[in-house]
Amino acid sequence: MGPLSARLLMQRGRPKSDRLGKIRSLDLSGLKLLSEHLDPKLLCRLTQLQELDLSNNQLETLPANLGLSHLRILRCANNQLGDVTALCQFPQLEELSLEGNPFLTVSDNLKISFLLPKLRKVNGKDASSTSSQVENLNRELTSRVTAHWEKFKAAVSPEEEAEKAQADFVNSAVRDIRYGPESLSEFTQWRVQMISEELVASGGPQVHEADIPERPPKATAAQEPRARPVAKKRPDDVSLNLSPNKRVCTSSLAPVEGSPQDSDGGQPAPDLEPLHFLQCHSKNNSPRDLDTQLWACAFEPAWEEGRAGATSQTVATCGGEAVCVIDCQTGIVLHKYKAPGEEFFSVAWTALTVVTQAGHKKRWSVLAAAGLRGLVRLLHVRAGFCCGVIRAHKKAIATLCFSPTHETHLFTASYDKRIILWDLGVPNHDYDFQASQLLTLDTTSIPLRLCPVASCPDAYLLAGCEGGCCCWDVRLDQPPRRRPCEVEFVFSEGSEAAARRVDGLAFVNEDVVASKGNGLGTICLWSWSQTWGARGKRPTLAVVVLARLQWSPTRLAYFSLSTCPGEGIVLCGDEEGNVWVYDVRHLLTQQPPLPAAPQAPTQILKWPQPWALGQMVAKTMVNTVVANPTFTYLTALTDSNIVAIWKRQ
Repeated sequence: MGPLSARLLMQRGRPKSDRLGKIRSLDLSGLKLLSEHLDPKLLCRLTQLQELDLSNNQLETLPANLGLSHLRILRCANNQLGDVTALCQFPQLEELSLEGNPFLTVSDNLKISFLLPKLRKVNGKDASSTSSQVENLNRELTSRVTAHWEKFKAAVSPEEEAEKAQADFVNSAVRDIRYGPESLSEFTQWRVQMISEELVASGGPQVHEADIPERPPKATAAQEPRARPVAKKRPDDVSLNLSPNKRVCTSSLAPVEGSPQDSDGGQPAPDLEPLHFLQCHSKNNSPRDLDTQLWACAFEPAWEEGRAGATSQTVATCGGEAVCVIDCQTGIVLHKYKAPGEEFFSVAWTALTVVTQAGHKKRWSVLAAAGLRGLVRLLHVRAGFCCGVIRAHKKAIATLCFSPTHETHLFTASYDKRIILWDLGVPNHDYDFQASQLLTLDTTSIPLRLCPVASCPDAYLLAGCEGGCCCWDVRLDQPPRRRPCEVEFVFSEGSEAAARRVDGLAFVNEDVVASKGNGLGTICLWSWSQTWGARGKRPTLAVVVLARLQWSPTRLAYFSLSTCPGEGIVLCGDEEGNVWVYDVRHLLTQQPPLPAAPQAPTQILKWPQPWALGQMVAKTMVNTVVANPTFTYLTALTDSNIVAIWKRQ
């Protein structure tokens, strides 16, 4: 499609007229328009235009001077827009559609609400909640900029030129003022610059009582105790429905009981403070839903270049028919995806680089989610939509994980007793994935946990299964494409078949593996290199145990453990709602022989009673506990539909 013409506008405009100035509605959708095709000199002649449809084109920006001052409805869905500031030229806009623009973020949604005060609907949904959030952010940011001004003014030299001092103030405010989750940093810095410039232009701050942010009321709901629920599998075949609903149950903070138990040479217990208890996976958003089981969570890695050692405070959680993306600091549910009829069991992150039709490179996070229906859904988190579905298995997917060295390689493990390695490929301009199978790994029992070997992730994969711990050669330059288990690892303790199950598996560092389920009441630390070095050609291999950690004596299964390799931390929940925290750095550096007795946990976090929503739970089980790599935030998921978040002080 080339540049627009007056004839085309009159053909596609309503009412039909031979004068552009009489057209009130114009449909320019599906014309493959580029940004440069929108000629302001032509479009500004549409002086009475109230409705404009630019959907399904290839627009990356909107020209800043279109002159459509009466526009009330604008549809720009399914384009490649990366900036929304040009929308300020439409002050009368009431309805806006921007779905399917993958480079727009949560910050852009807030900018839209700020720039368009008369906006009633965004993407077909009421815009009032976002408007309230923007008002609260504005009050807090205005307060912080004002405080920064007073501090800056006291430090500035009287001899310094006023113009330079003002510019320095604006720059320092943008650099130093931080508020809210990292995902909103683009919006907050944008507003801080605007507020600072307005303050400088007015000659100083004017603080009003209305600028003080209100505090939300505490939840006071109460409910009878309940018995432990049993997970129900629903095989209903219902189409996927992605919901942007962000309802969160906030809470008053309850103190955590710590049980630090320093063993010889052990580390002091970390100071962990509860931040939030959220109920964001409820069926129909009901606060009375205490039956939905939550199964897995994963922190988003910090992908940004130039941020060595940085870590994310954004965590994805799954359970029931929903996947939620949460900011741990604020407790805000940034995104929520629903698939009616699904029950999600696992989530995993990766980052992909996409080249737009204009040749620009964009890097964005992708969240893979899978569960009961055997489908892998690829969620574009920043834009808030599902950009691909892989029909991976005919039975439920128990777990999945991305390769740490190949961003498009995904392992899926299913109840069909198969593990498949997929190459997702790089999505095309329409964000469609063309996934292909690279390997199929056969198991003799259901795989529960996947773990690429830390020192050689491209060569070997470990899996904790119902029948034990197995290993496969996953080198792609080796035939065949379908492979049986190469080695099964044997643990000395326990002879019962049930004791062979390995339902927890993770590397503590490049060599030491933490596994659970092979012996009641313990977590085993064993050496990959020492075990593998004694292999020869044997199909079974006894692990070289380095130490054992004391854990709950329960016979219940499927409490997933996790690790923070950089911090030497092992984490695991239990059937009583406790979180067991182990600092094993002293064990990793201690020379043999190591203590024969199981090592006590560094700390046990007790589930607060009554817990934060004010509802009494007879017993809650912590299914999964995960911390971000720097052990700053810790997230625990329960069988009673609660996401608990702690922060290390």
